[in-house]
Amino acid sequence: MNEISPTPVTYKRVMLKISGEALMGDQGFGLNPPTVQRIANEVKSVHDLGVEICMVIGGGNIFRGLQGSAQGMERTTADYMGMLATVMNALAMQAALESLNIHTRVISAIPMDQVCEPYIRRRAVRHLEKKRVCIFAAGTGNPYFTTDTAATLRANEMACQAIFKGTKVDGVYDKDPKKHADAKRYDNVTYDEVLQKHLGVMDASAIALARDNDLPIIVFSLDEPGGFRGILRGEGTYTRVRG
Repeated sequence: MNEISPTPVTYKRVMLKISGEALMGDQGFGLNPPTVQRIANEVKSVHDLGVEICMVIGGGNIFRGLQGSAQGMERTTADYMGMLATVMNALAMQAALESLNIHTRVISAIPMDQVCEPYIRRRAVRHLEKKRVCIFAAGTGNPYFTTDTAATLRANEMACQAIFKGTKVDGVYDKDPKKHADAKRYDNVTYDEVLQKHLGVMDASAIALARDNDLPIIVFSLDEPGGFRGILRGEGTYTRVRG
């Protein structure tokens, strides 16, 4: 039986964007099943509040297109390999969520019918209305676009009310807080400030797409137990990026 929240949640439908590296745990490469399960538990805690959840997971723990390109591989080929890596991560997260009895659909921008659904917007919206978690894989299906851009695109198409960007730190800082003790954290920052100051929240095309559609981005620590759930209930530490 789902838990009923005594306090209203801030958003009813959200996009959770996490990097592939978030699934590595303490490993230097690949998937760490306990880490995947821990993140799935965080998603379940929010799902239990009645929030409709989309997810986009990067592929950097398996293969990163830009790195492959930098080593001499043709960029489009490298990017397609990165997209396939995101499908592997999405399937791992689906398995973890379904072990918690959360109905989940992996929806790929590159058709591969034996393992996941093709992207059809109306069908994806219907899944969300039925309280299924939708994990969008294979980026936008096009090279030269990152999973940050894919997350922003899908969040707009699904009419999400915010993008939650899970990171290693509890918000946006003016410089790396792990390297600089005097790093300053922002509570609120505008899209234009992110672009002008190169704050590294998401890549420029993702920020511009969010700005053009007035879609707020919430940057929070994925390593903080209960952080995702807490923010949706008006608590916790985070940075909001908006106009």
